[in-house]
Amino acid sequence: MNKILTSKWTKVVVFLLCLIPFGNLLWGAYQAFAGSNPNALGPNPIEFITHKTGDWILRFLLITLSVTPLRTLLKQPLLTRFRRMFGLYAFFYATVHFCVWFILDKMFNFSDMWQDVLKRRFITVGMLGLAVMIPLAITSTAGWVRRLKYKRWQRLHRLVYVAAIAGVIHYYWLVKSDVRLPLAYGAVLAVLLGFRIVHARMTTPAAKRPLAKVQA
Repeated sequence: MNKILTSKWTKVVVFLLCLIPFGNLLWGAYQAFAGSNPNALGPNPIEFITHKTGDWILRFLLITLSVTPLRTLLKQPLLTRFRRMFGLYAFFYATVHFCVWFILDKMFNFSDMWQDVLKRRFITVGMLGLAVMIPLAITSTAGWVRRLKYKRWQRLHRLVYVAAIAGVIHYYWLVKSDVRLPLAYGAVLAVLLGFRIVHARMTTPAAKRPLAKVQA
């Protein structure tokens, strides 16, 4: 297992697998605009792409948060090698998600966009999620870990919890009726956060438990 996890080719394969959802959207757009399959992106392509990228934001955030529990349970610390990649892919799909809304839906209309942010609560919380992901993406490199020092960097990157919670709320408020999928995402997130709380208490000496902090 260690040989697989340390191989550079494993990272390449994982990187390419993470691109598949985006590749599927590009292929669907090509089919739709070329006329070979006009319904490749459904009757409303903008809505289709927005929903698909939104799903993958949450999936990659949950995959990112699952690395620590899996590393602990499987006793495979090398799994951490993939966490940054998953986090950056979450930000990548969040950027695509935002651009589709801002460029294709709002047509660069800043005023209309700002009114939506102020008046529609699911967009407000969605923008909060995107906003907290920006410093995480910027400071994801080893150089930033050195600049900020590990403890400070670790505290900053706990914003990933805020991003994930905001993403689930954003989705829940968006769908309005069939809330099964956002609730499923929320349940997975609750398990992942619960694991961190329990693990932190179990690994912290009793005398220090009031100061216990969730592992990033």
